[in-house]
Amino acid sequence: MRLLIARCTVDYVGRLEAHLSTAMRLIMVKADGSVSVHADDRAYKPLNWMTPPCTVREEPIVDVDGNPTGEELWIVANDKGEQLRITIEETIHDTAVELGVDPGLVKDGVEAHLQELLAEHIGTLGEGFTLVRREYPTALGPVDILARDATGQTVAVEVKRRGGIDGVEQLSRYVEMLNRDELLRPVHGVYAAQEIRPQARTLAEDRGIRCVVLDYDDLRGIESRELRLF
Repeated sequence: MRLLIARCTVDYVGRLEAHLSTAMRLIMVKADGSVSVHADDRAYKPLNWMTPPCTVREEPIVDVDGNPTGEELWIVANDKGEQLRITIEETIHDTAVELGVDPGLVKDGVEAHLQELLAEHIGTLGEGFTLVRREYPTALGPVDILARDATGQTVAVEVKRRGGIDGVEQLSRYVEMLNRDELLRPVHGVYAAQEIRPQARTLAEDRGIRCVVLDYDDLRGIESRELRLF
């Protein structure tokens, strides 16, 4: 991972255009090729980013006489023709660290068990669903469950105890990545959780992701504690 703290401007060129004026920012380049630009607020969310696969080209900026100005232009581009153009005006800190292979997120017992139970009872997602595998590997991390629906189309499933917006964003990135594979696409997303927050449901539905509320006891074969008329 490379971490660069620098005064910079950032321009996004693609489906639309966006500009970040001069300010001190953190630029993060990960081993998977992703590049993200962060301010000193907004928690973990970047101001702008480019997901892999993408390339990074660094060029010195010269004046009209061809002399270096001391500034650099980073051109981060993907195969869709989108670019992040980062102009480095002043570098404060630049370091690279090899993090090695990450062991991955260890989910709490209930969430991990939810995933296991849903894989065993994949028909909970719909009639005709079949399991491909759990923890399907991608460059962005493992997809909780990869399945196929009754028509044979690929479905990526993200499993949570409480479904928030972060999980929708995560699943959106998985679906985008998997859709680049000719053997898998078209890939659809299913967000499965015991509880899905209203904002997360709205975002998911806006992105074409189906939401499924899971009953943990039902998946375990235990009769619900809720009172029933029949």
